[in-house]
Amino acid sequence: MKIGVDLGGTKIQIGLEENGKIIGQQKILLSEKDSLDATLEQITAAIRPFLRPEVEGIGIGVPSVVDTEKGIVYNVTNIPSWKKVPLKEFLENEFNLEVKVNNDVNCFILGEHRYGLAQPYKTVVGISIGTGLGSGLILDNKLFIGHNCGAGEIGLLSYLDQNIEYYASGNFFSVTYGISALEAYRSACKGDLEALDQWRKFGRHFGKAVLAVLYAYDPEAIVIGGSISKAYSFFQSGMEESLLEFIYPESFKRLKILISENDHIPVLGAAALIN
Repeated sequence: MKIGVDLGGTKIQIGLEENGKIIGQQKILLSEKDSLDATLEQITAAIRPFLRPEVEGIGIGVPSVVDTEKGIVYNVTNIPSWKKVPLKEFLENEFNLEVKVNNDVNCFILGEHRYGLAQPYKTVVGISIGTGLGSGLILDNKLFIGHNCGAGEIGLLSYLDQNIEYYASGNFFSVTYGISALEAYRSACKGDLEALDQWRKFGRHFGKAVLAVLYAYDPEAIVIGGSISKAYSFFQSGMEESLLEFIYPESFKRLKILISENDHIPVLGAAALIN
């Protein structure tokens, strides 16, 4: 039995994992983000109800670069007070349990590979689309994080006048149309032609992210997750337009593109950090 924690810029999702399933969970809003002490206190208070004598350890995914050996979290974009946080040390002292910390999208693809859609594949890339764009890598059945836990950050590659993340995340809708991705999604669900065209254009940009993954890693499969993956049916055609540029058509025919189906996957992946 393990505790998995998915820390986002606005929420904390916690679950108790047993035999690859979540047997209890909670999702709470993260408040007082300008205070490191307040956020750490909120995290520990959220974890405490899940403690059991059978719990082996706590795994936690965070939206940032992590020193995975020391469990130090650096410069969390959406939590201003988190510049250099020794999270592993803090939580181990608090709970007297083993704690492992990793990037949240690494936890996402680890969860998919261990318990979800990516189980059949040896080499698979996870792409999470939300406020930003992140990716995680399973290479030859192992989570690959690079030297500084920064491997696979395709969203930060230069693209047009910005980077890929700027155009292939929820940011695209706010900077281009002055609306949220959720508003665009709701309009598209009603059949609004303007919104459908917006999603098609988004898909073309997102297709560039997929192309970067294909050229860099040549995976068997790509698993797409995050809040914006729910709109896949609206941006799929635009994505496929960009993928026509891929110069190895036979390789592309063998690629599987999968949409994450389990909302617990990031928590399961975080728990899977505890071996």
